[in-house]
Amino acid sequence: MADRRTKMNGKQKAAILMIALGTDVSANVFKHLTEQEIEDLTLEISNARKVDSDMKKQVIEEFFQTAMAQEYISQGGIGYAKQILEKALGAQQANDVIQRLTSTLQVRPFDFMRKSDPQQILNFIQNEHPQTIALILSYLDPDQAATVLSALPVENQADIARRIAQMDRTSPEIISQVERVLEKKVSSSSVNQDYTQTGGIASIVNVLNGVDRTTEKNILEQLEEHDSDLAEEIKKRMFVFEDIVVLDDRAIQRVIRESENEDLILAMRTASEEVKELLFHNMSERMAASFKEEMEYMGPVRLHDVEEAQTRIVNTIRKLEDAGEIVIARGKGDDVIV
Repeated sequence: MADRRTKMNGKQKAAILMIALGTDVSANVFKHLTEQEIEDLTLEISNARKVDSDMKKQVIEEFFQTAMAQEYISQGGIGYAKQILEKALGAQQANDVIQRLTSTLQVRPFDFMRKSDPQQILNFIQNEHPQTIALILSYLDPDQAATVLSALPVENQADIARRIAQMDRTSPEIISQVERVLEKKVSSSSVNQDYTQTGGIASIVNVLNGVDRTTEKNILEQLEEHDSDLAEEIKKRMFVFEDIVVLDDRAIQRVIRESENEDLILAMRTASEEVKELLFHNMSERMAASFKEEMEYMGPVRLHDVEEAQTRIVNTIRKLEDAGEIVIARGKGDDVIV
């Protein structure tokens, strides 16, 4: 049996696991696979004409150990996972599980810093080059990165935000070099040689959504001076129409008054039920009934027109906030006060 197990490759093990889990679970797994993966796995399953109970047990056990190891790594890194597995499985089996994982698992760079307090991170990186700081912040959790960015010198914030937004791909060698310079455990030792997606506009938007309003305004104003297109693209992504749910009732009522009825009706065409109910709740009964009737009998509309209407309403929200007439709830500070 031992010889038979050692000859199984990953696809064969996956096929046996699907057989062991049954058709319902396997069907759900298949929903998350590519067409090629489904084809390969289906072929392996069809070739596995007879799978004995010992083989099923061995594959399920290996899968369970691997899944638990990945969970432990996400909680506290490879070292933590190894300690837990050694207590549960013994040193030899724990080593086998970790070795299996590290041959394919990509541990996110700067994993150790995501376990640290933002103030400690700030103390550790504040004297580094802005590009180094940008690289590190792009890998942190958005809340952590927002706290650190807010605490950095005001004159450096926009520069670092711009570097994060314009960051695309960073080679593993540079990432590892930065980690070595910081004299910390290299968490990307198993990163393959493909370039790793880093930063980008989505990354800085997540960070800015968590900073206080003063920091956000300072960064965007400075970005507008140096790169107005980038600043505008960031603004577009920072608050979308569906985010209207973070406003309180009085703020929503103000937005409704300041917006064109036609825009509101169009914008609600693709809105979630939560957004629709929130808007209806803040209208008069007569207005809500009129909107519902018009939406019911409205013919087909272009998605582009809907998106433009939503953009106009979002711009209204921005103007009201800039004028201090409403306040949008943010990650680290402002209450929603109108």
